[in-house]
Amino acid sequence: MGFPKDVGVIDLMLQIPGQDQRGWYDFMQPLFLDEASRNYVKMPAEHLFRNVPDIGDRDDYVAYTVDKLDEFGIDKAMIGIQHETSQEAVRRHPDRFFGSYHANPNRGMDEVREIVRMHGEFGIKAVTAFPSGTLPQAPIDDKRWYPIYAKCVELDLPFVCTVGVPGPRLPMAPQKVELIDEVCWFFPELKFVMRHGAEPWVDLAIKLMRKYPNLSYSTSAFAPKKYPKAIIDYANRGGRKQVMYAGYWPMGLSLERIFAELPDVPLKDEVWPLFLRENALEIFKP
Repeated sequence: MGFPKDVGVIDLMLQIPGQDQRGWYDFMQPLFLDEASRNYVKMPAEHLFRNVPDIGDRDDYVAYTVDKLDEFGIDKAMIGIQHETSQEAVRRHPDRFFGSYHANPNRGMDEVREIVRMHGEFGIKAVTAFPSGTLPQAPIDDKRWYPIYAKCVELDLPFVCTVGVPGPRLPMAPQKVELIDEVCWFFPELKFVMRHGAEPWVDLAIKLMRKYPNLSYSTSAFAPKKYPKAIIDYANRGGRKQVMYAGYWPMGLSLERIFAELPDVPLKDEVWPLFLRENALEIFKP
């Protein structure tokens, strides 16, 4: 069978484009010390993503995005809810978009209350995090995250976290994969989803998934031909319910490239529906 074309893909990392895309990364600006990072054109990891999609001006970015979903067989997409266009998308098309909230643990209980508000107003389905991009940086196992972890458990929200060496030129220490161990141990009910590769600690990420059933992996920010082989092998064996598809459009990858390369990923026939849709339904409940 191979890659199924009618499964109804759920994309766990997509965004509504717009004229303010460069501003998506303003929260990192105080951390940039090199000139290239301070003066990026489209996004601060341009040294890794050389063909960032050029969307151009559109009359209706939400409608344009829905057309892209239809073109590539994407049934639903998770989008960051902080931006006005994303909030509009969730309001207009709740059957196609579900929101996530990007958390800053340095705000203490104010951030916990904001998560509750976003859950009530927009029905967010996840809380996301970029530990290396927080200011000041907050490692995955830092006590500042613990109230957020507890609230995620209480609201049954997955915590989706960038792990491994960050693309932007920021210190990697807050995202070392080993830091997940204590969090998954202390919060066995927390659905912790790794994002952005976990490199160069992919083998450790797999060890931890074998150890903790509440830990899983999404393929965001990687073109399919760059998916770590060890992750695909794990999905084909014991980890078929712990590995999920996530793209990176329009932040760094085009849907044209992603869906041209996906059929060549050597997943087993019975794993494809889990990878593209069913695992996301189980964990995120969109």
